[in-house]
Amino acid sequence: MKLSHARGATQDGWVMVERSDRMWSTGEGNGKPLQYSCLENPMNSMKRQNDRIQKEEFPRSVGAQYATGDQWRNNSRKNEGMEPKQKQYPAVDVTGDRSKVQCCKEKYCIGTWNVRSMNQGKLEVVKQEMARVNVDILGITELKWTGMGEFNSDDHYIYYCGQESLRRNGVALVQNKRVQNAVLGCNLKNDRMISVRFQGKPFNITVIQVYASISNAEEAEVEWFHEDLQDLLELTPKRDVFFIIGDWNAKVGSQETPGVTGKFGLGIRNEAGQRLIEFCQKNALVIANTLFQQHKRRLYIWTSPDGQHRNQMDYILCSQRWRSSIQLAKTRPGADCGSDHELLIAKFRLKSKKVGKTTRPFRYDLNQIPYYYTVEVRNRFKGLDLIDRVSDELWTEVHDIVQKTGIKTILLEKKCKKAKWLSGEALQIAVKRREAKSKREKERYKHLNAEFQRIARRDKKAFLSDQCKEIEENNRMGKTRDLFKKIRDTKGTFHAKMGSIKDRNGMDLTGAEDIKKRWQEYTEELYKKELHDPDNHDGVITDLEPDILECEVKWALESISTKKKKKESISTNKASGGDGIPVELFQILKDDAVKVLHSICQKIWKTQQWPQDWKRSVFIPIPKKGNAKECSNYCTIVLISHASKVMLKILQARLQQYVNRELPDVQAGFRKGRGTRDQIANIHWIIKKAREFQKNIYFCFIDYAKAFDCVDHNKVWKILKEMGIPDHLTCLLRNLYTGQEATVRTGHGTTDWFQIGKGVRQGCILSPCLFNLYAEYIVRNTGLEEAQAGIKIAGININNLRICR
Repeated sequence: MKLSHARGATQDGWVMVERSDRMWSTGEGNGKPLQYSCLENPMNSMKRQNDRIQKEEFPRSVGAQYATGDQWRNNSRKNEGMEPKQKQYPAVDVTGDRSKVQCCKEKYCIGTWNVRSMNQGKLEVVKQEMARVNVDILGITELKWTGMGEFNSDDHYIYYCGQESLRRNGVALVQNKRVQNAVLGCNLKNDRMISVRFQGKPFNITVIQVYASISNAEEAEVEWFHEDLQDLLELTPKRDVFFIIGDWNAKVGSQETPGVTGKFGLGIRNEAGQRLIEFCQKNALVIANTLFQQHKRRLYIWTSPDGQHRNQMDYILCSQRWRSSIQLAKTRPGADCGSDHELLIAKFRLKSKKVGKTTRPFRYDLNQIPYYYTVEVRNRFKGLDLIDRVSDELWTEVHDIVQKTGIKTILLEKKCKKAKWLSGEALQIAVKRREAKSKREKERYKHLNAEFQRIARRDKKAFLSDQCKEIEENNRMGKTRDLFKKIRDTKGTFHAKMGSIKDRNGMDLTGAEDIKKRWQEYTEELYKKELHDPDNHDGVITDLEPDILECEVKWALESISTKKKKKESISTNKASGGDGIPVELFQILKDDAVKVLHSICQKIWKTQQWPQDWKRSVFIPIPKKGNAKECSNYCTIVLISHASKVMLKILQARLQQYVNRELPDVQAGFRKGRGTRDQIANIHWIIKKAREFQKNIYFCFIDYAKAFDCVDHNKVWKILKEMGIPDHLTCLLRNLYTGQEATVRTGHGTTDWFQIGKGVRQGCILSPCLFNLYAEYIVRNTGLEEAQAGIKIAGININNLRICR
């Protein structure tokens, strides 16, 4: 969002010039403040001034001619039977006597609503009311959801925070698509406060949603709330325009406090209200919904069940500096979501500014690859120079041909919208309930509220029944992918995105660039190369074994079914790597793709030089259990180029015979025909026999933390040499690891590319083989094989069982 000062000629929109006793020059460039740089035609100014005199609409201090209480009631009697005309006047800035000229174009609406729990179907009703009342940003209190995160719901985006397990308290901020594009980040503080920051120019805008403790809460709880809120404010840049909205559970009353409240509050100030006033004075805030004269129905927030008591407890606080941008603040009694609180809104004039959209990787609709894609790619492949090109150049040209042709001819995969389970009948009942509220038909309102809940439960049950029928049908048809996807969707296991993380010092980061830098810093540090033991190898092997290489090439060219198996072993429907080309775009080309990929693999085999795209990885953080704001509580999945997996699979087949020769039978990790369950069965059998023969037995379980990520590359090459792996294969592996790069894909885009200095490549099919050899070398050096300790079974001494997972 953007708030800009007017400079030079006046622009479209409203212009307000405040008076000042201070003289200032009309010339350009005299060292005057930014606010003084806007000049106005004197004749236009006089004309507007005369208009204001005729209409009696001078800018004035709030409450200069209008008051509440008896005086307001006396004035209203002059026109009996008619509701007094309500006029709102721009509030005058109270921060000083400096003149300001502001030019704002777009009007936005911000609101806060205590919904008294967001139960079944209520989110749809709230979104419907937001669209009807034209609310752009809505704060929610008493959400009563568990956990924290952010997610998209149709044209709205929700940030929320609740308690871990208890459905108590909870706050949320809901944005429509008009303002969501300006979001910079969010800070999910706790179940009583969150903040969202929007991009602006020259100043950004921060909206904080709060739910204060009730008036009879313990003093410690109240202190804790205000301390947390003050901490959150201190994290907000001082130059930001910020709003604090929510349910404060306080009454500031109708008593005016200069610079903080106007005369249009309700009731008598209580202790919590006094504390709120002091908080505003300390942080230079003004309470917007006490500044404008309104009918009392537009002022009160809460109505008691018996209808005898009405209070004003929700407030919209704004920076005093930007108070004049607020045009209106009032409640909307006509809005309804089944709560005893009214919707409170404030309208203000600012100018929105979009944040550059994050470039997300697109996905082709691989079920509908047209025939003319294969025709065009095959024709362009015929013009390739497959002989006098190095592997990197050749792959770059192949990549461009496939990707550009794919973008031009293949449709993109459509995003499936989540099915809505709330029926139109329930939404119609919600509309009737709102009408009954407006007409103050209490009995009808209660009846319709109960009817809405009944229909919502019925719709939910019918929706789940239909989902179960689809699951049974997918199971009957053998569609396992659709089967398990539908089960996950139906279970309702919801994983919201996390909008903020902590830096190395434990401070919350909410900005997109800060989050990306933190992820790069964390991942780069995790895979940072140790400075000792440098690798002095030149990376080139000239003494090749032509017979083995020619045999490999002949096998690759003639055994077309084998090549197909190589590709088919790469799981389909998987996300592509950094190059954005899924393996299906090569599979459909058949012999033409085999010829081109063979040429690239052949050049890699001879020169041991890999294309840089094939050495790049994309890390995607996935949250585990624990605090999702800590980077260490994430595991990462890695995407690599699909085309590179063809070469890696061939290299694995040549390497596997040497690996199998070196590994003992007690190693069950990443080996064909054995696995973790076999080792569990072996331990169970050993325990059973020990009990049968009344023998004592002791087990020591060792789990290596981040074992894959801690592998030293130089030691791996030495181990391969000691275990008799051919130098040619070792050189290919070494050059694959040398100069490899990675990036982290976050919700705010990808980080810069950085170097990987240690650890076996995640997502690479060669990594299990290399790690098994690395682990075998470690165990051999412990002397376990020569040790007499252990259990003898059929004359064989067993003292360790190994798995990798």
